[in-house]
Amino acid sequence: MAGLSGFSTGAAGNPNPNKSVEVTPSPNDSVSSLSFSPKGNYLVATSWDNQVRCWEVMGGSSQPKASISHDQPVLCSAWKDDGTTVFSGGCDKQVKMWPLMSGGQATTVAAHDAPIKEVAWIEQMNLLVTGSWDKTLRYWDTRQAQPVHTQQLPERCYALTVRYPLMVVGTADRNLIVFNLQNPQTEFKRVVSPLKYQTRCVAAFPDQQGFLVGSIEGRVGVQHLDDAQQSKNFTFKCHREGTEIYSVNSLNFHPVHHTFATAGSDGAFNFWDKDSKQRLKAMSRCSSPIPCSTFNHDGTIFAYAVCYDWSKGAEFHNPATSKTHIYLHNPQESEVKPKPRVGNGGRK
Repeated sequence: MAGLSGFSTGAAGNPNPNKSVEVTPSPNDSVSSLSFSPKGNYLVATSWDNQVRCWEVMGGSSQPKASISHDQPVLCSAWKDDGTTVFSGGCDKQVKMWPLMSGGQATTVAAHDAPIKEVAWIEQMNLLVTGSWDKTLRYWDTRQAQPVHTQQLPERCYALTVRYPLMVVGTADRNLIVFNLQNPQTEFKRVVSPLKYQTRCVAAFPDQQGFLVGSIEGRVGVQHLDDAQQSKNFTFKCHREGTEIYSVNSLNFHPVHHTFATAGSDGAFNFWDKDSKQRLKAMSRCSSPIPCSTFNHDGTIFAYAVCYDWSKGAEFHNPATSKTHIYLHNPQESEVKPKPRVGNGGRK
């Protein structure tokens, strides 16, 4: 890995060394999730200050649009496929449905017995799926008070990704549970993570043939589903500096080029091509961790949050200097487009 500048939790470092556009106003506490509308440049952020905020992104600027509150910190968010509605869940053990584009009021449409860590809308089933620390997945028809189906998990849900018909759930104890959503009541496959430590994030391949998994040890695993493709599986190190090892917090596939981004607690985000096993671009490190990130619908904007993520414990949290920022990076084609290959599997 190329050497990168050192990590700082104080105000001395630069939170924006990549000269990204800042989204304002900033949330009052750390950001837990970022989600772009599938239909336009509307960005939603959930945060530990109990808020869900939406901005409209236009050109090189952003305009705050609306916000709603939860009773406790909000951990996850997702958009409906038509871009009209936002779902958010968190420590109050409920999911709110917010008809953002029509200006309607948020209503509770799902509930669990413990905090809700993940939420996703499944367009092809017209259902919402929620993953919780109560060790269940629940599927919801948002017009009904009770879940359509409750799926027991081996442990607490830590991460979830959907690319219909593929869904992968990462839980505690390094379990990775694969579902075929055409038969959602039966596990398709259960595998132990190829990484030795706690799962932080998962991302299904755009072609649904496998998935990425990231962990707290600064490593990503590339996993294929087909038993005949297992020789293509590999892991690689990232978000490390010397003996310092940082969590991989976010994995996002580019919607056009199908390369992917990683973001980590070292304050860096990088772009990668799994097929050629290459890093396409390493960005400069921010002065605080990046807990979450996302591409917009056409891959022309990469949004990321820079804020304290508690990875170094409470003693490193200084409320006076620990500011929260959300930035927008416009990826250049050279950063996210795969490099051309030459010959029989050879690479330039």
